[in-house]
Amino acid sequence: MDFLISGTEVIIGFFVLLITTKLLGKTQITQLTPFDFISALVLGELVGSAIHDKDVGAIKIIYVVFIWAVLIYVTELITQKFKNTRAFLEGKPSIVIHKGKINYEGLKKNKLDINQLQNLIRKKDVFSLKEVEYAILETDGTISVLKKSYFAPPTRNDLNLNEIQVNLPLAIVTDGEIVWDNLNESGFDEKWLRGQLQVHGCNRIKDCLYAEWTEGEALHVVKY
Repeated sequence: MDFLISGTEVIIGFFVLLITTKLLGKTQITQLTPFDFISALVLGELVGSAIHDKDVGAIKIIYVVFIWAVLIYVTELITQKFKNTRAFLEGKPSIVIHKGKINYEGLKKNKLDINQLQNLIRKKDVFSLKEVEYAILETDGTISVLKKSYFAPPTRNDLNLNEIQVNLPLAIVTDGEIVWDNLNESGFDEKWLRGQLQVHGCNRIKDCLYAEWTEGEALHVVKY
């Protein structure tokens, strides 16, 4: 009976967390500010503690997670409606390199040392601080870099080249299955796709690991 109760609580906790994450939005993962990080930890800990506590039932799990989710949702709503609260609740970006000079006070304020700054800069494919004109530490802990013009790659405008259309590649087949939304958006049908795959040696859809289509280019196919 204990195993049945524990299993039921785990399943309920799983779906409650799943629904809560969907309702709160993707910022819990993609834009993880310190507040979001702590809230995600607490949310998981609430469910974990409730599951391991024999005196806590499924109703209490749902109740506790619901209260926490409401608090997070209200906080997000406040930051959306009242801009003045964003700096306090979400933090604000900090310029750590200004006009090529390191802002030591900015580093100190954000508890960041030179080695950590270099590490963040390297993740932007910049291996020398002298190449950086501006560096901004974002609220999620990542860094945005604007290179000095001398080190910046040339653009088509710099080379006096005509502007060309940029097309978004569409994954038509993934893991041996057709991505129907992308296939329909491409303007082709299944018959066309099968014909193209056969040209690349895929007699069946499930023989294709990945197929990508870009307007004006041939279908790119990767077989299993």
